[in-house]
Amino acid sequence: MAGLGISDKTIFMKLLINFLVGYFLLAALACSPKLQTTAEVIVYPAPPEKARIQYLTSFSTSQDVEGNKSGFGKFVAGEEAPKPIIKPYGVAIQGDKIYLCDLDLEGLEIMDMKARSFEYFVPKGLGQLKLPINCFVDSLGYLFVADAKRQQVVIYNENHEYVTAIGADENFKPTDVFVKNNKIWIADVTNGSIDVYKNDSTYQFLYSIPEEKQGEGKLYQPTNLFITGDKVYVSDFGEFKIKIYDHKGKYLNSIGSYGKSLGQFVRPKGIAVDREDKLYVVDAAFENVQIFNKEGQLLMFFGGSYKGPGDMWLPAKVAISYDHLENFQEYVDDRYILQYIILVTNNFGPDKVNVYGYVEEKAIANK
Repeated sequence: MAGLGISDKTIFMKLLINFLVGYFLLAALACSPKLQTTAEVIVYPAPPEKARIQYLTSFSTSQDVEGNKSGFGKFVAGEEAPKPIIKPYGVAIQGDKIYLCDLDLEGLEIMDMKARSFEYFVPKGLGQLKLPINCFVDSLGYLFVADAKRQQVVIYNENHEYVTAIGADENFKPTDVFVKNNKIWIADVTNGSIDVYKNDSTYQFLYSIPEEKQGEGKLYQPTNLFITGDKVYVSDFGEFKIKIYDHKGKYLNSIGSYGKSLGQFVRPKGIAVDREDKLYVVDAAFENVQIFNKEGQLLMFFGGSYKGPGDMWLPAKVAISYDHLENFQEYVDDRYILQYIILVTNNFGPDKVNVYGYVEEKAIANK
């Protein structure tokens, strides 16, 4: 500034200070996650029906989770390009973390909603993945990944270090995995079975279900699983039904049938069950999620072919979490109380992971 006079220097410094204040203010706003206004509230079913589910937000890149990097960091070093969620399929929630199986990444995206962090998990060596379809994380933090191309369920410890793999049979094709009651349940689409292993250091094979190899209880193409305290829910893609068994493999009943009417399925995929035994079923053809009560009656559906936020684009998996609701509380409209979180993955489109909340109106919840 050798060529500037005193007054010029003063003006220059004021301009510089104003620029920096404005810059860092905008940067601070950009760092915060995307928030919704009242005008943008999307609920299901649509008014005037009583709202049960609110669309909260979506994630498609690391920036949606982390926000932008700090203003000073960008000012000095330049802005780092966001990491995209490429083609998500399976999703699991454990604590504050969301795990996404990404078909094109040959690995997973791991999002920590409390720490606001996003990372790619692409293991090498013995733990290398080829086509990770679905995953599960148990209470110890162990990660189980069903890899259809590798034809194994690959297991990693809480530090994401390779432990072992189950499978390696050319006639074995795992499409989902679930851990419950100290057992590992694996959907094998090739053999039309659910294979059960011991969840300890031996990973010993125990038995396969269902008992029936013919008739109503037969599984044709089991693709997705959900295990409750006493039931096994299986999405049978080959017969367009959700089939229900006890833990020993006895067939109990089924929900749905082939067709394009409400309560029917064309491409049933991911499933989840809440604490009231309400069953959530993703249908990739309808591009929505249908909800059934424990008697198998259709209660409602949400989503629909993509036109904007809240809609779906080739959805694959649904997951439910009652934990750490504070991570999403900022998105909940003031009229509602959040009961639990619902995640739905989309293979395509601008919104790769949709986040919904099962809600109750405050006036009702306070009665």
